[in-house]
Amino acid sequence: MKPESAPSTSTEDYLERIHELIEQKGYARAVDIAMALGISQPSVTAMVQRLAQGGYLNYEKYRGLTLTEKGKSVAGAIRERHKTLERFFTLLNLPTETQEQDIEGLEHCLSPATVSALARLTEFFETNPPVLRQFSAFARKTSNLPPR
Repeated sequence: MKPESAPSTSTEDYLERIHELIEQKGYARAVDIAMALGISQPSVTAMVQRLAQGGYLNYEKYRGLTLTEKGKSVAGAIRERHKTLERFFTLLNLPTETQEQDIEGLEHCLSPATVSALARLTEFFETNPPVLRQFSAFARKTSNLPPR
């Protein structure tokens, strides 16, 4: 049997948004997903059908949709990656807008091993405030970014 390939960036984006909508509203419809992703409803409908065929969600035309265990697993992993990157970039004192742009660009590209290493580094800094202050002072001295 051929091993299953990793979900595409697009698949991950959809599953992440669907999971967020379900948590916020209790359901997700194609119109809500289109609005959240800033794309057309027909594009969402086509992708939702592909996600259903891939076993990521249950979809009935003209109804809301639900994530399968497989879909929840992928969405949960993306959420954890996102939170790890957010915690890490916050430690670096980056502006929120920069963080959001960078997280969206990076969260789908990093390997689990890299995300795990960033989580450990973040935890190290969070549990060692003097070291974090020392790093922050060094970064301010050597950075060409304006202070926040």
